[in-house]
Amino acid sequence: MIVQINQSLAKLNTFGIDQKASRLIWAHSAEEIANYLKHHGAPALVLGGGSNMLLTNDVEGDVLKVDIHGREVVFEDNDHVHIRFGAGENWHEVVLWTLMQGLGGLENLSLIPGNCGTAPVQNIGAYGVELQDVFVSCEGVMIDDSSPFKLSKEEARFGYRNSIFKNEWKGKAVITQVVLKLTKRNHRINAEYGAIKGELQKMGVSKPTPKQISDVVVAIRKSKLPDPSQIGNSGSFFKNPVVSTEKAEELLDKYPNMPSYPAEGGKKLAAGWIIEKCGWKGHREKDAGVHQNQALVLVNYGNATGREIHLLAQNIMEDVYARFGIQLEPEVNLI
Repeated sequence: MIVQINQSLAKLNTFGIDQKASRLIWAHSAEEIANYLKHHGAPALVLGGGSNMLLTNDVEGDVLKVDIHGREVVFEDNDHVHIRFGAGENWHEVVLWTLMQGLGGLENLSLIPGNCGTAPVQNIGAYGVELQDVFVSCEGVMIDDSSPFKLSKEEARFGYRNSIFKNEWKGKAVITQVVLKLTKRNHRINAEYGAIKGELQKMGVSKPTPKQISDVVVAIRKSKLPDPSQIGNSGSFFKNPVVSTEKAEELLDKYPNMPSYPAEGGKKLAAGWIIEKCGWKGHREKDAGVHQNQALVLVNYGNATGREIHLLAQNIMEDVYARFGIQLEPEVNLI
């Protein structure tokens, strides 16, 4: 365990917001985390890859940085393999590694920022696939009594960008390892998402491999989304809203080309399209802005504060509600 005093968190959050932690604690194992919790209690903040958060203040207290690595096969048969990944493993590096092993399942989730340990919290998803589609279990430590836990897929209570970790267990648990189920053969290729299908048709590919799906996803994401190492951002800032079928039909009458998809409880709409329709795409206030290629992404052009980005998000939400009658919800956690 490594302890740093009065440490900047600028390089540990993908927005690049320069707020400080009174103490930054680097934990490299579940045992170190349990020992810390036993002696110090709950930290002010548990930090994973820093990809789904917006810092608006300095953190007064301890920031516990989960830096657990490792990849281990825990089950294997002719068709599948279950692999346990340390929570501190970079998500995209894991995706690329599985593809190099000839494994399928994660290809549609390529280039999502963040680490493995935070993937279940958000039930990350992209291009027709969600983490729950490959999730087996996760392990970790309860914050209140430093006891270990293990959750199955059912117990994790996954929903759209949602899980038990955002509800009953919010702020109560630290994930240390995640087990994923991947295919060795007869891969379940998901190529029906519009953008992927279009790119494959351009390439003349009718039966894509997982690697080809990943390559297409990476190309699409790079064309639409800024690289956090170049422009601070947290990927999609807002959730795609789910509205009643009646509300969707009302909007489609007015906007016939508005993207909509079937969803539990109604229709899922494209938040990026709605925000762009309101005129926010490419908008900039000082160094806080809306990306020029994707209205769903808020960016830090260099020296924006978390509060400036938060204010921009609030203004967008108010405008969308006034024009569309839709209440957008942030995906990003406000700290």
